[in-house]
Amino acid sequence: VQLVESGGGLAQPGGSLRLSCAASGFSLNGYLMRWYRQAPGKAREWVATISSLSGGGIAYYGDSVKGRFTISRDDAKSAVYLQMNSLKPEDTAVYYCTAANTNYWGQGTQVTVSS
Repeated sequence: VQLVESGGGLAQPGGSLRLSCAASGFSLNGYLMRWYRQAPGKAREWVATISSLSGGGIAYYGDSVKGRFTISRDDAKSAVYLQMNSLKPEDTAVYYCTAANTNYWGQGTQVTVSS
């Protein structure tokens, strides 16, 4: 079982990045998927959740990213995405994806927002 995040990097304030989370070794079907982030010296913060497709694929967001980030999933491609727009310096963190109620976590991808 593996989750691999990608798409991180350096972005300017106001810019955009799209993170991907590729799953292997298990099927995303039926799993609620989440993105978290952790900035240096800070606790891990929940970013977004998307329910399973059978559950409607409903998205939920933390207050700090609501209206700027969009979570989506493509179970056929075993992938989950996080589109991040209007980035702010405080979005700088390592971003992780996880399958809810499992110990399946990726290694994280670094996002740095700086001018």
